[in-house]
Amino acid sequence: MTSHAVVLGIHHVTAIAGDAQRNVDFYAGVLGLRLVKRTVNFDDPRTYHLYYGDGEGRPGSILTFFPWPRGARGRQGRGQVAVTSFAVLPGAIGFWVERLVKHGVAFEGPVRRGDEQALAFRDHDGLMLEIVAHAGAEGRAAWDGAGIPERHALRGFHAVTLWEERGEETERLLVDALGFRGVDEGRDGTRRFAAGDGGPGRLVDVRTVGGFLRGVDGVGAVHHVAWRAPDDAGELAIRERVVAAGLAPTPVIDRQYFHSVYFREPGGVLFEIATDPPGFTVDEPLAELGTGLRLPPRYETMRAELERSLPALHVPSPAAAGAPVAT
Repeated sequence: MTSHAVVLGIHHVTAIAGDAQRNVDFYAGVLGLRLVKRTVNFDDPRTYHLYYGDGEGRPGSILTFFPWPRGARGRQGRGQVAVTSFAVLPGAIGFWVERLVKHGVAFEGPVRRGDEQALAFRDHDGLMLEIVAHAGAEGRAAWDGAGIPERHALRGFHAVTLWEERGEETERLLVDALGFRGVDEGRDGTRRFAAGDGGPGRLVDVRTVGGFLRGVDGVGAVHHVAWRAPDDAGELAIRERVVAAGLAPTPVIDRQYFHSVYFREPGGVLFEIATDPPGFTVDEPLAELGTGLRLPPRYETMRAELERSLPALHVPSPAAAGAPVAT
């Protein structure tokens, strides 16, 4: 398998939210992520698509949301990304315990898992999240523009956890088609797979949950996980391997900030392959990321209508982000 035919780790995770402003308050305020892009769902332009990440919106740090204020509640279950985990430095866990308490966010832990220490919690819509302290986070960038000291700030993703009825076919796809390798097994029916050097942002846990109900898309659930391809050629090479595995990926779709291929893995989780380039500065300068509504060219003629219909959003100031938010 050539280096071009393997993924580099997690590119982004996309979930479904309820109220857009509460979503901004939680992720830009409580968690201190940067709102790096406010645009629309390219398949449903009357819905926001909000992107959060580190200061530059690097692949491996991006959590995105479709806010559906009147959407039905989703349910975590098999065939889904159930848990999305963020990375922090080992000394940051105490800070996050205090911060979650301050903001009235219920949590479990911290618990020790080998060389990791994890806090588990949910956002106001029920999305399952973790903050995981790991020495490997040292090499990851942090965003300190939200009033959280850099030494405590989130440093992109640590891992995602897939819930599967039976994990064998999913695991085979991860290894044979996407280039992951098995690195750990035996924890609560969970096996860990790693891409590249296996550090934070390059990990996926496959948990066999047997008779759990199938997950339901909706508010509070993950819609899909995207894996990083280095460039267009790498994406096409990975796509060929997915086809060879007997699956049916879409053609390449231009998402403006990356190019995408989608497919369902054998257990039902929606996977995406997304290219690192061109990135989020293609339509606004780095210093202005996330400050205005950005539209793909085909929707520019609808700008006035969309700006009237989409709710106004306000990013908490660093001082306000330190105050408790309504839940």
